[in-house]
Formats: sequence, C-alpha cells, structure tokens
Amino acid sequence: MTRLWFVRHGPTHAKGMIGWTDLPADLSDHAAINRLTLHLPDAPVVSSDLIRAVATADALADGRPRLPHDPTLRELHFGDWETKAFAVVEAEDPHTIRAYWETPGDVAPPGGESWNAAAARVSGAIDGYLAQGLPDLIVVAHMGAILTQVQRALGITGYQAFGHRIDNLSVTDMAWDGTWAVGRINHKP
Repeated sequence: MTRLWFVRHGPTHAKGMIGWTDLPADLSDHAAINRLTLHLPDAPVVSSDLIRAVATADALADGRPRLPHDPTLRELHFGDWETKAFAVVEAEDPHTIRAYWETPGDVAPPGGESWNAAAARVSGAIDGYLAQGLPDLIVVAHMGAILTQVQRALGITGYQAFGHRIDNLSVTDMAWDGTWAVGRINHKP
C-alpha cells in the first residue's frame, strides 16, 4: 500500500487564473509550515517544477529525501486565460469559460489544456510513483492537480471534484492498494 500526502503550495496572493505562470509562494507563516512539517510522515517529497511548489516542498522537506521536480505535476494550464480574472475572461468568451468550469472534460482554454488532459497528465505521474512501491510519498502540487486525483480516487465527475476546497498549505491524503481509499481532503494541521 502507498499513502499519498498531497500538499497544496503556499499562497501566491494572485487574483487571476494562475496555472503555469511561475509565481513565488508566500511562506511567511512559519507556524503553519511547522505544523504541516510535523503532520507529514518521514517520506520522500516530490513537487511540481513551478517555483511556488518547489519552495513549499523545500520548506517541508526537513531532512526528508527530495525527489526531482516533476513538470507533470503542474497546475491546470489556462493558456490565453493565464493571469486574467474570471470576469475578464467571461466578458471575452462566456461560452468557453462556463463550459470549462461547469462541464469539465474536453473543453480547453485557447492555448491551454482541458480538464481531461490535465487529469491524464497528473494521473500518469502518480501512477509512475505508485509503481515504485513507496510506502508513503508527499506530493507538493496545485489545487487543480490535487483535484484531479480526488476525482480519480472518489470516482466522481470533474464538476463534483471542483466542489471540494483545496486551501493553500492543506493536506489531502489517500492510499492505493489496488483500490483507492480517501482520508481527509483539505486538512489544515
């Protein structure tokens, strides 16, 4: 059995849709970082290659083995919508943005990726780690990437997955032993 400990990176304080835009994380809440570090198992740590996830993973490593940054664990790719506010995109392309969020699947932002493409990308990465047979793995990633795995583990739709909150510096834990078991989603130690 492998237990996966998905941690969302520290906050960026950005107001727009931030997917592959490389913004730093605010890791000034040292008490929250310490609580999170103490909550996590002594296990290898992997992160997306975006600086906000890398810095968060480095802050949590605390002597844990650090695996190479993995670009397949990145956030959803919003393409032409990157850094724009929802209201701005809705004014420009109301049909596409509503379809993207309300019926997540094959609809993609212009120049970006669909929910299904992101889910396949992240699931492929997680499958590779599961094949290694590690008992525990800490994965520092992004809201969308984590939600793809919540969808997968719970067997729910993308729309239902979007109903779950994934706060910054929260933990979502699940286990794989031939079937998925989901522990706590969006736990704040």
